[in-house]
Amino acid sequence: MEYFIAFVVGGAICVVGQLLLDIFRLTPAHVMSSFVVAGAILDGFGIYDRLIEFAGAGATVPITSFGHSLLHGAMQQGEEHGFIGIAMGIFQLTSAGISSAIVFGFIIAILFKPKG
Repeated sequence: MEYFIAFVVGGAICVVGQLLLDIFRLTPAHVMSSFVVAGAILDGFGIYDRLIEFAGAGATVPITSFGHSLLHGAMQQGEEHGFIGIAMGIFQLTSAGISSAIVFGFIIAILFKPKG
């Protein structure tokens, strides 16, 4: 039954993403960013942890879990180390490579005009 619940929850998240692509004509980058932000918002209200307890891998595999991990680490280290702990928590709990790619990609997008 655990596999079925994980499949249904993970599939529902994917269906929402596909609807955003098809109906609202969002680009994949917009959908991905929206899901990361949604995961962070749900974690901020304490909802995403309950979803992980319920669905297991169905909630931890999609990209929404990345937003959850970013905020979770930032909040945890922020309580211990203050303002500097926020940056420490983001890099500690999540993969440093992925976090670095996001930060440097954002900086490059600000500095240079993207093609397309």
